[in-house]
Amino acid sequence: MDATTRKKFLSNKGFVLFGILAIVIVLVAIFAPVLAGGIDPTAGELKDAIMPPDDTHIFGTDKMGRDIYARVLYGARISLSSTFILVALIFVVGTALGVVSGYFGGWVDAVIMRLADMMIAFPGLVLAIAVAGMLGASMRNAIIAITIVTWPKYARMARSLVLKVRHTDYVYAAIVTGSGTWRMLTKYMLPNTITTLVITAATDIGGMMMELAALSFLGFGAQPPTPEWGSMLNEGRDFMQSAPWMMIYPGLSIFFTVVVFNMLGDNLRDILDPREE
Repeated sequence: MDATTRKKFLSNKGFVLFGILAIVIVLVAIFAPVLAGGIDPTAGELKDAIMPPDDTHIFGTDKMGRDIYARVLYGARISLSSTFILVALIFVVGTALGVVSGYFGGWVDAVIMRLADMMIAFPGLVLAIAVAGMLGASMRNAIIAITIVTWPKYARMARSLVLKVRHTDYVYAAIVTGSGTWRMLTKYMLPNTITTLVITAATDIGGMMMELAALSFLGFGAQPPTPEWGSMLNEGRDFMQSAPWMMIYPGLSIFFTVVVFNMLGDNLRDILDPREE
């Protein structure tokens, strides 16, 4: 990163602030065992069930007597890692298909875009629930389901960006001088799409976390006793009035994390989007 680019990032106070907060969240996830004081998030004592917050359990306990503070910390690990994997999968699959579709055109473009249209024709979360239900309830299958539903967004965007440069003079010149297909895709097509798609991926982190949490809340994602924020909300909904802390802390964790990454993505877009120049 050159000095001008570094200055551009550091001069954006919003990006710096939310970047620091995002780093803190990631560090909390990494050092969850240390911050939890060695407490096992999946082990509990029934005699300690539904205890309100106190000096021993600062976030209280759940219906199985498990420490909610430890579960929230470990839940950051699962929620963040699953979200990053999901966004990376969607980015790679969608970008690859979109670049191929835009570059080759013809029947390749028709097949890929018709598949994309089929995915877009259904409500996203409903289709993800159907796919996750067929695959079986687990976080891995939830990631696969959302990837299947969401890749068309990136594919269509990548395709439109490739079409803008596909018929330019310098691309024709590269073809005439003997550039092969792989070189054309990696040197000319992909670089023209990558910035916009990275910005999109960054702004989608919060939304993808919400979708994973929604599937877990509905029972199609992480399964008990896995400490995942969405499944913790599901476990706590039956105790909303008698033990609200079971939902408050995982809910606040989702809210805070989604806001931080959404704002980080927005500020990254302000920095990198050429239209902001």
